[in-house]
Amino acid sequence: MRNFMFALCMGILTSFSAIGQDAIVKGRVVDSNSSEPIPDVEVRIQESIFSAETDAKGVFSFSDAELPQGEQILELSKTGYVTQRIPITIQSGSTVNLDPILFEIDLSEVEAQIGIISLSDNELNQDEGTAFNISGLLQASRDVFLNAAAFDFSATFFNPRGLDNANGKVLINGIEMNKQFNGRPQWGNWGGLNDAQRNRDFTMGIKANEYTFGDLAGTTNIIMRASQYRQGGRVSYAMANRSYEGRVMASYNSGLTASGWAYSVLASRRFGDEGYIDGTLYDANSFFVSVEKKLNDAHSINLSAFYTPNRRGRSTAITQEVRDLKGRTYNPNWGFQDGEIRNSRMREIEEPVVMLNHYWNISDNLRLNTNIGYQAGTIKNSRIDNNGAQLVETPDGQIFFAGGARNPLPNYYQNLPSFYLQDPTPTAIDYQNAYLAEQAFINDGQLDWESLYFGNFDANGNPMLSTYAIQNDVVEDTQITANTILGAKLSDRISLNASLNYRGLKSENYAELEDLMGGSGFLDIDTFAQAASQDAQAGESIDAAQSDLNNPNRIVGEGDRYKYNYDINADVITGFAQAQFKYNVVDFYLAGTVSQTTYQRTGLYENGNFPGARSFGDSEKLDFTNYGAKAGATYKVTGRHLVDVNAGYFTKAPTIRNSFSNARQNNDAVRDLESETIQNLDVSYIYRSPIVKARLTGFYNNIEDQTDINFFFTESAQGAQNAVNADPGQDNNAFVQEVLTGINTRRMGAELGIEAQVTPTLKLKAAGSYGQNVYTDNAQQYLTSDGFDFLQFGDGTTFIENYHVSGGPEQAYQLGIEYRDPEFWWVGLTTNYFSNAYVDVSTLRRSAAFSTAQDGLPLLNYNEDVARELLTQEQLEDYFLVNVVGGKSWKIDDYYVGFFATINNVLDQEYRTGGFEDSRISDFAQLQEENNRNRPVFGNRYFFGYGTTYYVNLYVRF
Repeated sequence: MRNFMFALCMGILTSFSAIGQDAIVKGRVVDSNSSEPIPDVEVRIQESIFSAETDAKGVFSFSDAELPQGEQILELSKTGYVTQRIPITIQSGSTVNLDPILFEIDLSEVEAQIGIISLSDNELNQDEGTAFNISGLLQASRDVFLNAAAFDFSATFFNPRGLDNANGKVLINGIEMNKQFNGRPQWGNWGGLNDAQRNRDFTMGIKANEYTFGDLAGTTNIIMRASQYRQGGRVSYAMANRSYEGRVMASYNSGLTASGWAYSVLASRRFGDEGYIDGTLYDANSFFVSVEKKLNDAHSINLSAFYTPNRRGRSTAITQEVRDLKGRTYNPNWGFQDGEIRNSRMREIEEPVVMLNHYWNISDNLRLNTNIGYQAGTIKNSRIDNNGAQLVETPDGQIFFAGGARNPLPNYYQNLPSFYLQDPTPTAIDYQNAYLAEQAFINDGQLDWESLYFGNFDANGNPMLSTYAIQNDVVEDTQITANTILGAKLSDRISLNASLNYRGLKSENYAELEDLMGGSGFLDIDTFAQAASQDAQAGESIDAAQSDLNNPNRIVGEGDRYKYNYDINADVITGFAQAQFKYNVVDFYLAGTVSQTTYQRTGLYENGNFPGARSFGDSEKLDFTNYGAKAGATYKVTGRHLVDVNAGYFTKAPTIRNSFSNARQNNDAVRDLESETIQNLDVSYIYRSPIVKARLTGFYNNIEDQTDINFFFTESAQGAQNAVNADPGQDNNAFVQEVLTGINTRRMGAELGIEAQVTPTLKLKAAGSYGQNVYTDNAQQYLTSDGFDFLQFGDGTTFIENYHVSGGPEQAYQLGIEYRDPEFWWVGLTTNYFSNAYVDVSTLRRSAAFSTAQDGLPLLNYNEDVARELLTQEQLEDYFLVNVVGGKSWKIDDYYVGFFATINNVLDQEYRTGGFEDSRISDFAQLQEENNRNRPVFGNRYFFGYGTTYYVNLYVRF
């Protein structure tokens, strides 16, 4: 009996001891081909709250007394690899050690991802600001909604959460790439480097990020480090009918050799005489090299450089009248010259980047990454300059200028039928002229290069000073970036991230005369200023017309700078700190940032309209101190149910573009300029099971005190003759800078993504976004111009409250099906519905200018009901798009061969992705006349989506 009681007591004590001991599950994940460790693999025990990620050595570990006991399933997943589910048995006091776990490449998913990245680059490599760059969403995530936004929603310029790419951060090797001029990433700087951009870390919204504080639309860090590429090479060829017609690419990665070296090289070419839109030439080459040396277990140094010179022919928004006459692929910017397509509006980017990165593993729990980046080069945008003139001296010694010409573009309003039918009662002659204009536009309607060259010669065939020339607007940036990023693991539960960043920019901005078009030279004066000053004394008139008073009446040649010439110097210092806490039931983080931004303009020309220090020399320095804080938490209700919350409050300096009201001509800063204030909240419910994965997110963000500057010609500068410092003879016609301050916007809504793996090969998915993006208050407005310094209507209010912020559809929904065969072929089909897209409203129409007569006095025949109808914001039509995608891979010895293909808009639906109101006429009287016409002369301008398009990518990997 005594022995039995002793044994019983020992058993009870042993049981309690076992209960109190931690169970341990650990392992190491390596690539099944190369045996290289794989970082950032998500590891979780199914049906539990426990999850982890592998570190840089591919190692993971769970250690807790509350790990679920008995038979469990360990799930490991990462984009590009086949998900593994490993049965394990967990017992308290024991260790499960899985070393190694061989992770196999998912051929179909890897090639699909590469194809989608290529596709997004192909579709969205447009002018800055047209869309959130969807390529940033292609990251190490299996989020259903983000994948839908990246692939199927991108063609509509849908912006996740209503935010464009200025609201997101793009980093390469930890160095921020967003331009200081407008806050947007210049994706053309690294276009065509698809194979070198597969390694990406993406954080949606303001969630915790190891590199930077981030922004509302998320943060993408593209890792272009030699040692991080999988060993091997890849050669591919792509065909498409979107932006380019063909692309050839070759790359090779050495992997980390036994001697500690690694290198990666890539070269590609994209080309096409025109894309889906007529006359849009594409000519791009891309080169990338990265070399890394692992000095020892603690130190590695990486040098990366890329150079991607590219030229693209640009298109433009068109009116409905133009679309009805010429179709949705029409582009007025091009014409034939000597039998070849020549586009007058070319965009050329040459901005090579060099980066030096030092990686220091100070200890197992402390690492420091220090980076230096250098970028220099040019961005050129060409256009026709029809402002050329002749210098004429009269017999009595007076000098004046003769010249300037009408807009030569074929869609100029005086070339269209509506121009001849604008009278309320057109005559027979009007109808005849309208018919002739219509037929001429339908049968030709392109730029007449021959007539432009002809206009630069006199009657005897001798070259004159050019009336027409090709002008480049050039931005020549030199930027140095340096930062250091600290990562510390303080304990198994707590980690710390911090960084210190500096960016210094010198930006040279000038007009360059590219092509005299047969002329002998170009007179560097402003004929519009001459016309506006015609009532002044001769000397005053000539001075006002000078681009540079220090070099009056200068004749320039090809390659010379002219018209405007100034520098912008900008310095930004940013600090960031973040603490992350991970516990069994809840993970949370806290982060803060502070920054100092300084801008200064230096005028190199003394502009005739703004003599002296107003345009020449240094402007005042603009200084902005900004700060921010954010926090978030993930509550693990169970292993299947999670709740994620993120909140932030931060300020952001205005961009360079929105800090100087007319930087090309003077030093004037925007009046009452302030930093933006941003508030954000998003709450997500996440469900995950072996069959179903889903996320439902509600989001809210509020941005206050935004600034925007618009440039346009208007006939509705009411009362401009009475504006501050108005020129003699100034009327209501003016090319103006419209400055808007105090813009407040709200974006709120919900997004859903859900997928069900109904069989091992068949997946169903659905995604949707419902949003409302509106102005929450009225803004302040004033105009500046060559002919006057300051013009404000009434108290300066523009009444935009409750109008929608344009930027793609606010609602987008998808249903899809995907089949992946065990023999490595796959096909998917999605149907997508889009609605609630709005044109961008004219803020000039919503100001007191709308109800003001040309003499500046209130209109007598103003009708509130008619005005309300005229100012209703246009909502674009809803539409469906059906897309098909698929691919196939083969393994032949040590080679992988395959293809990726997609057909977008299978049903060839016609739709408009966006548009804007024309501010040329913005007063009640003229707009009412416009509205009563069968075809408006200055109607809304639209961007039309592509019809049926294809993309095919063929590859060999080894």
